Amino acid sequence: MNKKEFVTQIPEPALTRLLFADTRLAWVWLAVRLYVAWFWIEVGWKKVHDPMWVGDHAGGVIKGFITAALNKTGGPYPDVAPWYAFILKEFILPNATFFSYIVAWGELLVGVGLALGAFTGIAAFFGSLMNMSYLFAGTVSVNPIMALLQIFLILAWRVAGWFGLDRHLLPLVGTPWHPGKLFKK
Repeated sequence: MNKKEFVTQIPEPALTRLLFADTRLAWVWLAVRLYVAWFWIEVGWKKVHDPMWVGDHAGGVIKGFITAALNKTGGPYPDVAPWYAFILKEFILPNATFFSYIVAWGELLVGVGLALGAFTGIAAFFGSLMNMSYLFAGTVSVNPIMALLQIFLILAWRVAGWFGLDRHLLPLVGTPWHPGKLFKK
């Protein structure tokens, strides 16, 4: 049998193609991207200029956050799952200073990446990873809506940065399954 006989592709529905791959809707993703970018830049900027996050007292805020999260692990329906409490207690807490820098700079860099439209899908992935981490730690706040918006940006990665640097970066760099101009021989 021919190898191609085993390859099956399910065509993308027209609505999905329109929402997540059509440059005519890139302006919608620009608005979403800039809203999410503004959020990350605002919170990240404050943290990188706060000695409690980056500086002499780094790690204190993370320790307080984790302690509060670990207090939410009791009862029949805990806000923090036991497996995540284990990660917080055994991995994050002993490295609180390191993670303080990672969170502060990570938030700012995600915001800058989204604002510039540079590797939008990757920036949105790391932003949603942070939001999901906060949700797993029992903190709701703006995290659900930000995570949802970033999941949509991840789905729309091909056009979410169209009005940004991705319009030029993606053809240049490409993807792992389709190398760009820089990596073609």
